[in-house]
Amino acid sequence: MSDKEFIEGVGARPGLYGLGGSYRGAVMFLTGFDEARSGGLMRGFTEWLVVRRGERTSFGWPALVLDEAFPDVEGWGWNKLEDSTQQKEQEAVELLLSLLLEFLAVRDEVTALARMYAQYDALQSPPDAS
Repeated sequence: MSDKEFIEGVGARPGLYGLGGSYRGAVMFLTGFDEARSGGLMRGFTEWLVVRRGERTSFGWPALVLDEAFPDVEGWGWNKLEDSTQQKEQEAVELLLSLLLEFLAVRDEVTALARMYAQYDALQSPPDAS
């Protein structure tokens, strides 16, 4: 089973994987799965989100996804979930899985991945002082 098929399966039947719709639960599940794969699933996901966003940041993928899911909510990271409803968290989980599937298409294409890292490096480099 490919990573894409696995994530599609998680999205289609989250209860089968012990997920109940909470964003924290989805993050813990994906982090655990990633660790079991020695970082093979999520490697490059944060960088891809940074390039997609087009600006430097030190936040990891959980915070970046929440910022995209709740752009009108003040704060960063887990603080964005303080007043969220179960429906809003479910929407964040769906966005997370959708973004991950989009990322996997890039990650699995060598030239697209190389371009993504070049763009990431350009964002992370300080502007030329000359």
